[in-house]
Amino acid sequence: MTKPVKSRPYHAPRRREAAAQTRRAILDAATRLFAENGYTAVKMAQIAAGAGVATDTVYAAIGPKPVLFRLLIERAISGEDEPVTAEERDYVRAIHAEPDARRKLAIYAKAIRHIQARLAPLFLALQSAASGEPELAALWTEIGERRATNMRRLAAELAETGALRSDISVDEAADVIWSMNAAEFYVLLVQQRGWAPEHYEQWLTDAWQRLLLDDQSAR
Repeated sequence: MTKPVKSRPYHAPRRREAAAQTRRAILDAATRLFAENGYTAVKMAQIAAGAGVATDTVYAAIGPKPVLFRLLIERAISGEDEPVTAEERDYVRAIHAEPDARRKLAIYAKAIRHIQARLAPLFLALQSAASGEPELAALWTEIGERRATNMRRLAAELAETGALRSDISVDEAADVIWSMNAAEFYVLLVQQRGWAPEHYEQWLTDAWQRLLLDDQSAR
């Protein structure tokens, strides 16, 4: 009597890890190509070649080009392979927990330095392509409005500490932070003027503190 053939065990964790590695390779290749060449010039086949996979694999693992680009933007903002909401990010939690307004701004400036190192090249590609790509135009507007909403929350936190200048409204403070945390600002100072990222962070901290906080908060 022949013995039944044992089936090979199904290694689900191994398959998931292989799929995650493939997805990461696609995202890394796409990030590099979009940053170097802009959105319009990059073809899905180039991304596939850069990741060492078939073009169909890119579509199966991520989706079409606008979906892929949106994921790259969210990934750069979050600093994670998967998008993370603002309230789930470590630096946002640290800002909430910090009672001192000056320290809140220092924490945020440090976060912006790291975020823009990842995001700025992609965001410039998004800005350039948005006028001709309705899905990217919607993404550009969405990201800008989301940033504005989050900066309104940060400015409100500054006001709650009692350190916000009395002649500046919460809305004005939010707009100041919103304008200065932009990718364009980072590119001008770090990439075009050659500032060290650490110097950019310290300058941003000092500028926000001087512009937004009462002198008494420094004592």
